[in-house]
Amino acid sequence: MRKKVTVVGAGNVGATAALRIADQELADVVVIDILEGIPQGKGLDILQDGPISGSDSQVRGTNDYADTANSDVVIITAGFPRQPGMSRDDLLIKNYEVVKATTEKVAQHSPNAILIMVTNPLDAMCQVALRVSKFPKNRVIGMAGILDSARFRTFIAQELKVSVENVQAFVLGGHGDTMVPLVRYSQVAGIPLTEMMDAATLDRIVQRTRDGGAEIVKYLKTGSAYYAPSAAAVEMFEAILKDKKKILPCAAYLEGEYGVQGLFVGVPVKLGAKGIEQIIQVKLTPDEQAALDKSAAGVRELVNVIKV
Repeated sequence: MRKKVTVVGAGNVGATAALRIADQELADVVVIDILEGIPQGKGLDILQDGPISGSDSQVRGTNDYADTANSDVVIITAGFPRQPGMSRDDLLIKNYEVVKATTEKVAQHSPNAILIMVTNPLDAMCQVALRVSKFPKNRVIGMAGILDSARFRTFIAQELKVSVENVQAFVLGGHGDTMVPLVRYSQVAGIPLTEMMDAATLDRIVQRTRDGGAEIVKYLKTGSAYYAPSAAAVEMFEAILKDKKKILPCAAYLEGEYGVQGLFVGVPVKLGAKGIEQIIQVKLTPDEQAALDKSAAGVRELVNVIKV
């Protein structure tokens, strides 16, 4: 019997995530949205992709949370997208209400689910979901570091003209302008990144990584990124579904790790069937720790505004 995943939000990120899951035949999918007809239409479209992709995954769209009952994993993408000139922080109040209402319904119908949060501002929305759902911290996980790391890896591979598969890198901290790409731990086929390019080039790539989301919003003008974010969410889902024990950078609730107390911050974690099964702690230099502290302080400011 296939597992059941619910994708909350039938917009670009949610619908693309649902398509990826169905195409890979990872689970049966329910897509839910407040807009009537949109999830039903997109769900039926994805279902009809099955004979072509070779997938027997069942997909349905709905406006009724009763249809999402007993989901194993719930991916929450619902919310307002970024617009040109809008920071992730500008979304805070608008998306707080969306995530609060959504999480209440998810927890009611799928009390044993693992939540993968995608809605921005990501770290603060994870905090909302944790408080509202009352789930244990290992079952509320934020999708941020995988996306930020993918952007970092993309730009490194482009600069060096090498395969992205050769590039290993990860990003710590909040999902925003204060994220911390860890250059010192980044490698190309095992070779330290610092041996492959000069400091000025590294600084430029780090800054482009921090601005990665805004760069796409600027081009699109009426929306934000969705192909890479959906791929990142599905990578997390697959690691949980298959109990892969995969180490990935995700937003996790920290209780003293990295010197951070009571906040969701991006760190490397081990993902398996129970959700976050371990927080991996790496040694940071004083400068790296200071950058992470600054990033965590930015998250705390948002959390304090919405009092969660």
